[in-house]
Amino acid sequence: MTAVVIGAGPAGLMAAEELARAGVKTVVCEAKPSVARKLLMAGKSGLNLTKDEDFEAFMAGYGEAAGPLRPMLEAYGPTDVKAWAEALGQPVFTGPTGRVFPKAMKASPLLRAWLQGLPVEVRTRWRWAGFDGDALRFDTPDGARLERPDVTVLALGGASWARLGSDGAWAPWLEAQGIEITPFKPANMGLSVAWSSHMEAHFGSPVKGVALHAGDTSSRGEFVISQRGLEGGGIYEVSAAVRDGVALYLDLCPQFSIEEITTRLAKRKKDSTANKLRKALGLSPAARALAMEFGRPLPGGGELAQLLKALPVKHSGPRPIDEAISTAGGVAFSQVDQGLMLTNRPGTFVAGEMLDWEAPTGGYLLTACFSTGKWAGKAAADYCFKGGRSSS
Repeated sequence: MTAVVIGAGPAGLMAAEELARAGVKTVVCEAKPSVARKLLMAGKSGLNLTKDEDFEAFMAGYGEAAGPLRPMLEAYGPTDVKAWAEALGQPVFTGPTGRVFPKAMKASPLLRAWLQGLPVEVRTRWRWAGFDGDALRFDTPDGARLERPDVTVLALGGASWARLGSDGAWAPWLEAQGIEITPFKPANMGLSVAWSSHMEAHFGSPVKGVALHAGDTSSRGEFVISQRGLEGGGIYEVSAAVRDGVALYLDLCPQFSIEEITTRLAKRKKDSTANKLRKALGLSPAARALAMEFGRPLPGGGELAQLLKALPVKHSGPRPIDEAISTAGGVAFSQVDQGLMLTNRPGTFVAGEMLDWEAPTGGYLLTACFSTGKWAGKAAADYCFKGGRSSS
């Protein structure tokens, strides 16, 4: 029995491990010169593996995709991810917001330990070039090659960070097979803002202690004023709603009510507006700059208090998809069976961000990639040993 896993990111490596441990001779094909480049990039300043919270709250992070993802995350969820990292000799810790990280705070030691124990062959610079009848076509350093494994797991990622391997180039090849692909959209991305010149002094400044609201979605996360707009965890948490047309508002004083703000401002009638914001409300220079930028000209009295509690963010939409941390869209769940096998191409399974789901940062993304990879790998192994019958 033979398997080819295409894509050596978290989902692909997890699928390969499951196949190999089931006794299937497994080859992992990766287009780049090295594996798991996006994982390594995510782990440069701390690798958020998963999130330690109530399971139902965790599932809510996946929105509309929570239903199809539930059995996979029940089978391999946050607790399993933590145990997996610990078993590889990488102890983890849980931060104050429930986010779980390796104590090494980077991906490279974890990846090295994982690869050392993987009983699979890894072929780098093997770029998948689509289907050729019943075969897989690859462009390799030695020219075009065809492979005909018993099963295939596709784990090529979404359509962001193309330089790290996730370019979405696979979508037309699957569509040519009659497979429905939900169009890609950026997820966990920044917002473009055409700043006025006075904001230049604040580029790179973090904004803390501010609440963000987009319809029913809220965040108290930190974000950054950049030359291009607004970026960072707080923005990412509300970015899906904003991308889909919901207005974004900032509460610059979440610790105060409108009445409290009005009272505090009234006590400093003789101060300039900037000094009122600083002395009466304790707003940071970055928060004051945002108030001036999005609220100009600033009103006085009670109207100013209301504005500070619901400051409309004037932006020109999401940053480009290739800058996004992840993407929405991909292979619709209606196109796969319960084992994540393509219903119109038996023996071919899909995992990770190729599937049409999205989630905020905070451990949700990696956990679902691990989980769907493991699920697809197990289903593919079952398919092999059941003589070409799905395990679903």
